[in-house]
Amino acid sequence: MLTIDTHCHAADSWFEPIEVLLFQMDSNAVDKAVLIQHRGEYDNSYLLECARANPGRFTVVAIVDTDQPDAPETLAQWAAQGAQGVRFTTRTRSPGSDPLAIWRKAAELGLVASCLDTCTAYVSEEFQALVKELPDLRIMIEHFGFWNSEGQTGHDCFPKLMELAQYQNLYLKTPGFAEYIPRPFPMQNPPFNLDTVPPYIDMAVDAFGAERMTIGTDYPPSSAREGYTNVVRYLREYLTRFSTQQQEAILGGTAASLFHFDSP
Repeated sequence: MLTIDTHCHAADSWFEPIEVLLFQMDSNAVDKAVLIQHRGEYDNSYLLECARANPGRFTVVAIVDTDQPDAPETLAQWAAQGAQGVRFTTRTRSPGSDPLAIWRKAAELGLVASCLDTCTAYVSEEFQALVKELPDLRIMIEHFGFWNSEGQTGHDCFPKLMELAQYQNLYLKTPGFAEYIPRPFPMQNPPFNLDTVPPYIDMAVDAFGAERMTIGTDYPPSSAREGYTNVVRYLREYLTRFSTQQQEAILGGTAASLFHFDSP
């Protein structure tokens, strides 16, 4: 079954180089991955070089300095070099007369916007107004909406996050269980009882549909949680409760509809 990981990091200055990710992917039968630029890095050359050196394996979501007035032009230059997405937060705005200029440029270029923020920010009226303003821009909610970062508030927020499924241009990245379920103490093996974990993935499938969900492991930070192998293994195991068609969509089909993996 085609497996595409839509949230991986690699760098020659932070995290791990691409060779380590390739080893993990090959070891776990992960066919392709989306390389997500890490925050604060505006030079996307390394990720694009990785995609060129490994045709068919990677595509790139870039970051630009959106505080700069020429950010839309810079984004277009990275897109011309092969970037297929751009990373924003819900609060990213452009200087000048049009605060949504960088978002509009992403839509014009046909890019995917990978969006990092907290659940409260995603469900805000401001973000929903932006999503409605740009119906042709495909926006991916990272880290399952990061609702668990807000404690009990996040638990209360998750049902509101599911209401965002009404916007057809929104997609949801599903991470490993350890992003939102605490590590058990004392330790058990396996750490998560997949028969009793809270049904957040089920809620997401009911709301968004498998055709708007992907897996996004957050490699290599995931290695400090349950580990890349276990992220992929437990997700595959859990998803077997859904139909083959739904599994295919979440594991790779949705991602393949959003990105192409030809060499830049």
